Amino acid sequence: MNIQSVIEMINQMQKDGVIDNYAIGGAVGATFYLEPVSTLDVDIFIGVKASPDHALISLSPIYDYLKARNGVIEGEYIILAGWPVQFLPPTSPLVEQALKDAVTIDVGGTPARVFSAEYLAAIALQTGRAKDKARLLQFVEADAIDMNRFETILARHDLTEHWHKFRNLFFRESP
Repeated sequence: MNIQSVIEMINQMQKDGVIDNYAIGGAVGATFYLEPVSTLDVDIFIGVKASPDHALISLSPIYDYLKARNGVIEGEYIILAGWPVQFLPPTSPLVEQALKDAVTIDVGGTPARVFSAEYLAAIALQTGRAKDKARLLQFVEADAIDMNRFETILARHDLTEHWHKFRNLFFRESP
């Protein structure tokens, strides 16, 4: 499984106009800042625009493009270079902003757009599943986030109280 090949395909898809904007999120996005963890898939968040004729957003152009380039559909994933890839629209204003503010990281000479560490941590706090809480702890304990930027993001997205509860639950002293 080669993540660089996946990124190259996504970059080409963007160059070819199939997608406007993308960023890697989830566990794979976090591996650019933290120790790698086991994950089943690559979450690619994409900017989507509904057409005036349709209320629903179709991912068919993405899947058609990738199927023509040896992508194989399996359930909600398309397999690219051995990786199950899931294309996801932003699900909240926080994720929309994370997509807009994504950073470019070099992956073996290939540029990849990735959510910043601060946005990945904020999304983990907002999502709140056990694995997200563990990821947020990793970000804090590894000193992988700029706390001022993180807290600014939390305030902008009304997550400050969630952060205070999280800190009180997991830290004896504020980080």
